[in-house]
Amino acid sequence: MSPKKFFTEEQQESIMNAISLAELDTSGEIRVHIDSKCPGDVLGQAAYMFSKLKMDKTELSNGILFYLAVSDQKFAIIGDKGINEKVPSDFWDNIKDSMLEKFKINKFTEGMTIGIGMAGQKLKTYFPLEADDTNELDNQVSFGN
Repeated sequence: MSPKKFFTEEQQESIMNAISLAELDTSGEIRVHIDSKCPGDVLGQAAYMFSKLKMDKTELSNGILFYLAVSDQKFAIIGDKGINEKVPSDFWDNIKDSMLEKFKINKFTEGMTIGIGMAGQKLKTYFPLEADDTNELDNQVSFGN
């Protein structure tokens, strides 16, 4: 399946709106990337995409990538070092579990928006919006192979 066709335009809008809402009161940055296949380890591929999307270049090292490989049915959430230094060790697992509940019943858009919202809440706690903050990364869903 083509990653661009996995979510309808309306569903992509819902995901981008969730990102905008999650980033509303934080300096953190959230992106979503969709691939068809995941060559190798899903966390390794997510880390590769994190770098390729220049998410490792944010000023406060506070980017989060939601990575989904639709044909291989794999997903990962990866946060930059600034976030990982502050959140509890089980933080990513809690988000993944909540998303997986929805994914198992084919509610992928809902799963993504729930995960994005949960990440946004933590970002607000650890990286509140600064007066001079700018949106460093766009909120568009990106697509790979």
